[in-house]
Amino acid sequence: MDTADDVRIEVPHRELLDQVLDKWSLSVLNELCERPCRFNELRRAIPQVTQKSLTATLRRLERNGVIEREVVSTRPVAVRYRITPLGKTLRHPIDVLLAWATQNMPVVERAREDFDEREETGR
Repeated sequence: MDTADDVRIEVPHRELLDQVLDKWSLSVLNELCERPCRFNELRRAIPQVTQKSLTATLRRLERNGVIEREVVSTRPVAVRYRITPLGKTLRHPIDVLLAWATQNMPVVERAREDFDEREETGR
């Protein structure tokens, strides 16, 4: 039986978490949790992301089964992305992490300031 003490971050876990929790994936997942989107809708919703980064992010999320790509037979042909049932299960743990970050940000900021001050003074 697994216990909390048995949980270890192995290479496959680290790779998956890196791919699902990276800079652009969280923004993409946030958008797709609301509604399916076409590529350009995602670009407009996340204006800082480059086309190349968005394409790579979508491919990683699709490969991991978190989103799915649907070709829409329109003229011109369009592609729409949607969250999968597996992807929807990420909502709760991500919300918990974001709540933790929000709650602890003042403490983290103080720690950063203290660290930077020690680095500047050489202590």
